[in-house]
Amino acid sequence: MQYLLQVYTGESMAAWERLSEDQQSAVTGEYMAIMQAPGVSAGAQLQPAMTATTVRVKDGATLTTDGPFPETKEALGGYYLLEADDLDAAIELAARIPATRMGGAVEVRPLVASRVVAS
Repeated sequence: MQYLLQVYTGESMAAWERLSEDQQSAVTGEYMAIMQAPGVSAGAQLQPAMTATTVRVKDGATLTTDGPFPETKEALGGYYLLEADDLDAAIELAARIPATRMGGAVEVRPLVASRVVAS
């Protein structure tokens, strides 16, 4: 099963700022190690939430708003795409993501299996 591990920052950004340069390098290394973990096929850090554009369509018109839609203390900061045997394995990897111990959170969500029909 595939899982999307959504990395939410919040207090973790403040915790990051308090780290020394060596500690920041070590934490960055941990994030890079997650990319090399078995089953991880993709991942990326996102630009800050303030750079987002929210898109809606109402009555056929495309409406855009600068910034993220929800007002929240935690913003989506990045993600990993993981192929794992089960939810327990996905949770085990999610617990290794530094944000989880630095005041942030990781949401683990299964993907819907695609049903591609060959023609």
